[in-house]
Amino acid sequence: MGMSVIIEAAGPQDVEQIFRLQYLCFQSEAELYGNYRIDPLVQSLESVRAEVATDLVLVARLGDEVVGSVRGFTEEDGTGRIGKLCVHPRLRGHGLGARLLDAAEAALEAERHPTRFRLHTGHRSEGNLRLYRRAGYARVGDATGEDGVRLILLEKEAGARSFVASA
Repeated sequence: MGMSVIIEAAGPQDVEQIFRLQYLCFQSEAELYGNYRIDPLVQSLESVRAEVATDLVLVARLGDEVVGSVRGFTEEDGTGRIGKLCVHPRLRGHGLGARLLDAAEAALEAERHPTRFRLHTGHRSEGNLRLYRRAGYARVGDATGEDGVRLILLEKEAGARSFVASA
């Protein structure tokens, strides 16, 4: 019998696993852009620790192992920002990213009542763009990140969460 993946709020004990997972997961993005200075790869452990202490940070656990993570916060204008969604490479393609995204939206709606959600991904990140479109996000613009990567900005109204079957 296999274990189920559980999504829950991250705690201080998860910081190092989140940090290592993020570094592993974003290697493929860095390779896609030929840029190993993207934000998730240069973020410090202390910065991750601060996000866990102040923002919404969810983890997906398989037993004691953190196999996925997502972060969010709500800006003063009511925009729920979601970012750094990552799933361990060995578990990709099984709906865990969609479950994490849905859980982040639900948690932000319950705790911080945003009017809309906004996120971004690199313009070459087709898998990410497919996931976000399936979840109801639409392109609202482009930007260039501090690392020089061209980003697609996506948004959807709060309350428009998609149903995600449990895996």
